[in-house]
Amino acid sequence: MTPSIMIISLIFVGISALVSWRLRSKFKQYSEVPTSSGLTGREIAEKMLRDNGIHDVKVLSSEGFLSDHYNPANKTVNLSPDVYNSASVAAAAVAAHECGHAVQHATAYPWLQFRSKMVPAVQVSSYLVQIVLIAGILLVQMFPNLLLVGIGLFAVTTLFSVVTLPVEFDASKRALAWLDTAGITYKKEHDQAKDALWWAAMTYVVAAVSSVVILLQYVMIYLGATRRD
Repeated sequence: MTPSIMIISLIFVGISALVSWRLRSKFKQYSEVPTSSGLTGREIAEKMLRDNGIHDVKVLSSEGFLSDHYNPANKTVNLSPDVYNSASVAAAAVAAHECGHAVQHATAYPWLQFRSKMVPAVQVSSYLVQIVLIAGILLVQMFPNLLLVGIGLFAVTTLFSVVTLPVEFDASKRALAWLDTAGITYKKEHDQAKDALWWAAMTYVVAAVSSVVILLQYVMIYLGATRRD
């Protein structure tokens, strides 16, 4: 890793830490605000699935803090205990967001389908990319194409980060629309749920921007080496 890439990486690590801290702070704040409906995260998730005609997805409790996710492989909405058992604005926002992914899956949302198809390639790329990039930089004068291979691997993971953005934003949009129409959250609660989901989305935005900037740095290193040749 070159000094410039290291500096950029550290900057984005700092930004990511700040955004994550803000997200945790917002989640804690809105976890103390009860919803007018009085429904728990589990009940909200089950209702949203039913309202969207989805009857083959289970709502489960999973360990961890903010570990909530939808698993398309076994069709489960996995909610952390702080969401599963809570009747708060934060729990409503998170539970509805994860069900938003289930709705995407059921309706064949194109960006989710594309991201799912990328998973095998991303798994391989993530395993090899650091080794190939380090070797490519060290040997860039002798074997510049090795760095090009590393750039290609890194581009796969970068594309995955970018594709994740419309998936996450769309899930939040679906969640907020349903929370409103289903009468789960009202004006102030709705705004608070929107705020919580916005900060959650920002973690993905930072990751994507960071990946794109670092990818461009590797491309510049490669172009610099090939021009000297």
